[in-house]
Amino acid sequence: MRRGGRLRGMPALSILPVVAADLPFVRAMLHEAAFWRDTAEVAAIDDALREPGLARYVEGWGRPGDAGLVARRGDTPVGAVWVRRFPADAHGYGFVDERTPELSIAVSPGHRRLGTGRCLLDAMLVQLRWSGVAQVSLSVEDDNPALRLYEQAGFAVRDAADGARTMVRLL
Repeated sequence: MRRGGRLRGMPALSILPVVAADLPFVRAMLHEAAFWRDTAEVAAIDDALREPGLARYVEGWGRPGDAGLVARRGDTPVGAVWVRRFPADAHGYGFVDERTPELSIAVSPGHRRLGTGRCLLDAMLVQLRWSGVAQVSLSVEDDNPALRLYEQAGFAVRDAADGARTMVRLL
């Protein structure tokens, strides 16, 4: 039960910028985002991140335009959101153009459906707006429950193909 922004019996949620010590957790959240379905055939994190199309979301973190936030309950990280800009010749799944950062987000199992994803998303949208970014994009599969969150947050479909949507949110 929610009361005053807290869940009874749980520490308050804090949202802080990603620092170098958070990168293993961000990698784990990328793995959660990529393999969100509950299936037995999920690749281990290190194996999955050998795939260049997935690794590019975190590889070489800290380049210009990278920004990220980690949600914590007490000392425990429970979710992350981050954005990166990609070049046209090595882009992500939700690529729009080289000026538009692509957003990735995930919340740890056991901490989902508590508003953590919405808090992370809202905080990142504010940060991007304050830094002068005009729009942000993402890619989401048609059957991913997070699709509703993105629609409620004002993302609109820009393109759809192969069971996934590229969505854009103007800032």
